[in-house]
Amino acid sequence: MEKDYYVHESSYIDEGCEIGKGTHIWHFSHVMSGCRIGERCNIGQNVVISPDVVLGNNVKIQNNVSVYTGVICEDDVFLGPSMVFTNVINPRSHVSRKNEYRQTLIHRGASVGANATIVCGHEIGEYALIGAGSVVTKDVKPYALMVGNPARRIGWVSRYGEKLHFNEKGQAICPATGEKYELKNDEVRLI
Repeated sequence: MEKDYYVHESSYIDEGCEIGKGTHIWHFSHVMSGCRIGERCNIGQNVVISPDVVLGNNVKIQNNVSVYTGVICEDDVFLGPSMVFTNVINPRSHVSRKNEYRQTLIHRGASVGANATIVCGHEIGEYALIGAGSVVTKDVKPYALMVGNPARRIGWVSRYGEKLHFNEKGQAICPATGEKYELKNDEVRLI
């Protein structure tokens, strides 16, 4: 049976993976058994997708990223070059903690910048933007703009990734799309 996705000849795909139509897997990558990859994903060079990872549709993973067991990325997630996931809070070489893996959930449309670190057991909200080099140590709200180590919120972004500037009524307009947003009780929503 002919596959309806592309895999570079230098990459390995283990048995028991689900890979969606139109997905591209580039050089020197390894997709391990039990993972589910949606349609139209782009898996860059030197990427490892560990067992049982779930990727939605249109997920973009840049070069040199390891997506460990416990990670779930919803549709339209962007993972920047060399960003890092963890899956155990207190790793030790001499202690097996595979039964302690913690789930990390990256919600629809969120972007994680180059060289950022996402400590396991947290959720990144819809359309949040994690700045390059940031270290996420807690849950991130939808539309939050996070930077630093540890990452802290310095503002809010639209679905398009533009910084939002809220007026005294708690309303903002995306400068790129004209979409309207509301800030209420420290939560942003599209209106």
